[in-house]
Amino acid sequence: MTKKIDLEAILSELGPRFAARAAKLDETDSFVTENYNDLRQHKVFSALIPQAYGGGGADYVQMCEFLRGIAHHCPSTALSLSMHQHLIGTAVANDKAGRPGRPLLDKVASSEIILVSTGANDWLESNGSAQRVDGGYRVNAFKPFASGSPMGDVAVTSVAYDDPVEGPQVLHFPLPMTADGVVFMDDWKTLGMRATGSQTVKFDNVFVPDEAIVMRRPRDEYHMAFSVILTVALPLIMSAYVGVAEAAASLARNRVKGREDDTIAHFQVGEMETLLTTAQITRSDMIRHCNEYDFVPTIELASNMLQRKTICGDHVIATAEKALEVTGGAGFMRKFGLERFLRDAHGARFHPLPKKRQQLFTGRVAMDLDPVVFTAVSQQQRSAA
Repeated sequence: MTKKIDLEAILSELGPRFAARAAKLDETDSFVTENYNDLRQHKVFSALIPQAYGGGGADYVQMCEFLRGIAHHCPSTALSLSMHQHLIGTAVANDKAGRPGRPLLDKVASSEIILVSTGANDWLESNGSAQRVDGGYRVNAFKPFASGSPMGDVAVTSVAYDDPVEGPQVLHFPLPMTADGVVFMDDWKTLGMRATGSQTVKFDNVFVPDEAIVMRRPRDEYHMAFSVILTVALPLIMSAYVGVAEAAASLARNRVKGREDDTIAHFQVGEMETLLTTAQITRSDMIRHCNEYDFVPTIELASNMLQRKTICGDHVIATAEKALEVTGGAGFMRKFGLERFLRDAHGARFHPLPKKRQQLFTGRVAMDLDPVVFTAVSQQQRSAA
């Protein structure tokens, strides 16, 4: 059995190192390569895997706190790392519940491989296409928001497939990033979170063998696997964003500290602290719902997590914007550092589900309807069934 990882000690060591690199990475749209090398050396990529499986044995809460802390120093590193960790966390949750998950955990633990999630823009319908060939499928797709892809080893992805018998399907599978036909588009030029390496990855006639398919499901229909994914992933992702808000608030607070007679500043700081507290409380409640993987995946739980993600994200952004108001013109200067946290905070808008889609999902669940609006094809299939 491996020794339990000490994430607090790693954060203390690596945080200042990451902070010293952050501004330059942001300015040059460069991936956090050195940071990832440091994380890999400290075996952070296998940290969530149980010690009995060769991992670091970190608790789920400890990883959330680690991501929040890393975001104080380099938000891009925290967010990109959260994308890997949510795949590991989902596999741990599945393994604990008796569902398949162990093979992925063993692979990461043995080689400290880096996973790349391509699900952010796929949701239920996925994208791309798969063509049946001898022994597997030929896959073509464009997968944006592939965080960590410059150093990723395996993409955990999916693609649409029109089964001639069962109709529209989605195939889920891992794919080595070195496979023939995997192309990196180098198109991650963004407002914020510039160093996450979340470029589009193109699958150009990539072969996926039959044995690589880990799940098949009907396309455009809600699958309970998403209740597991959302419950595990969203607290990890939002931990990075809460860390961004805390860093922005700290800069603003320190800027106006000592202004004993500036009642406007006092009021503005009070507003900022209240916004930040809302984000923090919501994140804590998301972690509580995950309950160290001890939860029953339901549509209602997924809705609860999505609501909290929206509330948390809105208040992260509002905190960073209020921090700019507190600091005034100084905060507008790039050298002060606040504007980078403000830009990074706005990335919270784009994680599944965006606000209006979440509200539609939540509203339908509350009204005892299917959580998604089915396409015409799906409606025909359900009617035929």
